[in-house]
Amino acid sequence: MNKQKIVFIALRLVMGFIFLWAFLDKTFGLGFATTAEKAWINGGSPTTGFLANAVKGPFAEIFHSLAGVAVVDWLFMLGLLFAGLTLIFNKYVKWGCVAGSLIFLLMYLSLLWPENNPIIDEHIVYILVLALIGFKRWE
Repeated sequence: MNKQKIVFIALRLVMGFIFLWAFLDKTFGLGFATTAEKAWINGGSPTTGFLANAVKGPFAEIFHSLAGVAVVDWLFMLGLLFAGLTLIFNKYVKWGCVAGSLIFLLMYLSLLWPENNPIIDEHIVYILVLALIGFKRWE
């Protein structure tokens, strides 16, 4: 196995773990981004904290209105789980990359404009990484 293939596999697994960890932490309240009291299984909303408090910019009102909406919670959590599992298990990777890119694009739009750079932030970098993974031919 060559070095490039090892790096691509590691990149796919790391990106998958980012999504899977977010899903697990929001579902069970593992104490990192989500406390146990605010866990999804304890009746918390995985989108409320971010959408109600963190969003800013020209689309803030749209995103504020989505905070705590059950359909939005379910779509978000299923998107995290799907993207994470597809990347980790190397099945339906392109679809997982599309789902993950959509999540990151919506997060980028909800935080316009980035604080440390007038245009680019980590969400754009992650979208490009997912595009690279999605376009890669996985034998």
